[in-house]
Parts: sequence; C-alpha cells; structure tokens
Amino acid sequence: MRIGIFTDTYLPQVSGVATSIDVLRAELVKQGHLVYIFTTSDPKAQPDPFVIRFHSVPFVGFKERRIAFSGAVKAIRLAKKFRLDIVHTQTEFSLGLMGRLVARRLRIPMIHTYHTMYERYLHYIFDGKLIKPKHVKELTRFYCDHTNAVVVPSELTKETLLDYGVKQQIFVVPTGVPIPDLDEVKREKVRQRLGYGSDTLVLLALSRLSQEKNTQAIIEQFPAILATEKKARLCIVGDGPDRPNLEKLVAERHLEPFVQFTGEVSHDQASDYYQMADVYINASDSETQGLTYIEALANNLPVIAKRNEYLEHIVQDRTMGVLFNGTNDLARIASQFITEDLEAAKATKDSRMALRQSISSELFGQKIVEIYRYALLNKEWKKRA
Repeated sequence: MRIGIFTDTYLPQVSGVATSIDVLRAELVKQGHLVYIFTTSDPKAQPDPFVIRFHSVPFVGFKERRIAFSGAVKAIRLAKKFRLDIVHTQTEFSLGLMGRLVARRLRIPMIHTYHTMYERYLHYIFDGKLIKPKHVKELTRFYCDHTNAVVVPSELTKETLLDYGVKQQIFVVPTGVPIPDLDEVKREKVRQRLGYGSDTLVLLALSRLSQEKNTQAIIEQFPAILATEKKARLCIVGDGPDRPNLEKLVAERHLEPFVQFTGEVSHDQASDYYQMADVYINASDSETQGLTYIEALANNLPVIAKRNEYLEHIVQDRTMGVLFNGTNDLARIASQFITEDLEAAKATKDSRMALRQSISSELFGQKIVEIYRYALLNKEWKKRA
C-alpha cells in the first residue's frame, strides 16, 4: 500500500504522538508499504525524501507545537504523484484538514487516529477563555464522523468519543513500542554517570514537563517518600514550559541533593533511563494512551501512577506496579509499594514479560494495516450502526 500520514506533530518534536507516528511508520515500512509523512516545518528537522513539510507557525499558547498555514495545492499534487491508496490523519487541525481534502480529491479512504483529550489542554489557548469543552465535542464529532474509521489508543478514549456522540466505527489499537533488550551492564553505566550508587533507589519521572503532567505533585510528595526511603532519589527526564517552575519548587523545598533534572533526551536513549531506574512514577491524569507507562513496562520497570480506566487494564497486579487515586495518596502508596512489593516485583517478571509481547510495535502495525484493508473494502463513508 501507499500510505499518506498527515500530522501536525512529528520528529524532531518530542511528544507521545510524534513517537507513536514514528513507530507506526517504521512498522509499515518493515511490512513493505510505502509511507509518506505530511507534516509541519521544523527548524530542527533533517531532510527526508519521505517526509513532506509545509510552512508553519507555532500554535497559539502552545509554541512547541506548530500549525501549517499553506500547502493544500502542493499536498494534492504530491498525493497524486505518490498514487496514495489511503490517508491516515493524526490531527484534527491544519494537516488533518489537508489530509481530509486530499482524500476527497483522490477519492480514497481516510482513517483518523484521535490522540488527545483536548478538554484537558484548553488552558493553553487564552487561558481557556476562547474554546470551551462544548466546542471540542462539536468539532471532534464532526471530524470523526466524516472519516472511514476512527482509531483510538484506549477504551477510555473510545468512551469519550461515544459520549461526544461520534457515530463512526471506532477501533481501539493501543500504540505499540519496540521491545528493547534488557542490558544490565548498560544499566550500571548509566547509573554511575548520573551519580547513583548500586544501593540508590531511583524513581524515574520521564515526560514532557508541562502543567497537565503534574510533575509538581511528585516533587511535593517526595519528602514524605524520603522519610521512609533515605536512599531514594528522583530523576526527572524531559523538558517543557513547566521546567523553571519545577526547578524553583525543588529549590524552595531544599531538595536539590535528592532531585535531578537531566533535560530532554532523544527517544532512542529513553530505554537507557527506564532500565537505569528502579520504579517509574507519574502523577498525570491527562493520558489517553500512556505511552511512557507502556515503555516503562517494556523495559521491565514497575510503575507508580495515578489511577485511570486505561491504566487499570495495564497494571493488573502488583508485579507491574501500583495505582493511587489522588495526589495526596501518592507518597503513602509509593512508600508502601517500595517497602512491601518492589523486591518481589523485580524478581517476578512473568506478568511484565507477557505484556511486552502484547504491546509490541509489530503487533501495533499489523492491527493498523487490518483497519486500512477494512477501509479499502468499505470506501464509502459509513457511520456505525
């Protein structure tokens, strides 16, 4: 197949969406398909003949993301040249609208992946005063219902779309991840480089540093964890608009000897940090696909995370980790897990190893191709019965 993926977010931007698309691209190519990425311009991007970039500007209130402002004619011309069989949009905005136009002009199916719970990000746009939740519901329903099929990363996202009134067929396909080799020698080298001893208990918080990720709660609760785990250290990996506030909070709480900021790391280095740590910790309540949780478990790392319906399907026993309900419970639940369950979780790998196979990027690519074939057999726009 000749596949056109239309997205506002792609490498070198760092996000779960960009990573998901890159994983999908790699698996589709591995299966023998031709994949063209239609995306926004980026001053840090390297030339790639299969990545077509369109002039863009930073998004209002969210300057790390970009919106294309021209290129529809170019997109149609190139799509015809590439003889695309299918369009797969990954955004509802500029490139998503462009992809929809291409699909209509070429009379080919259009699949859409809905990644983001936008209601939790409205504060980025004029402090939430311009776009309201009802607008999100209306625009999402309109966009999704004018596709051939919708893909979502979790049952939680599917339920949200159903609540919005979306009638199109919805397929739940969790984003897969490449399954890394477990390297104990490299683990020790990374720990030494970061200044951790063999007996240091390293809690890893790896994510974009932004308000909705709630890393602040982890820092605020960390002294209570230290009270019971004297050798605990918090390693915060990532960058983002909230980093200055988080560094200030660490200084105000006099936690500099116990909390380390590494800055942003490339995605191909992420496994080194997961495998270096003893437990992954995340207090976000805005995750729809929880890619970092999946990556942690794929690297044999137990997780401590805020409970949601998606994670309840993943973290099913204490060998995989533990979930807490509210941020006030974070320190108590984390300390209890570390004291009572962590050693047993490290020793008992069966659950995580079984999960590693079910979340492989290979399986992810196979499921998406099945949906493409479904769409090609049912080209007409058809709402769910």
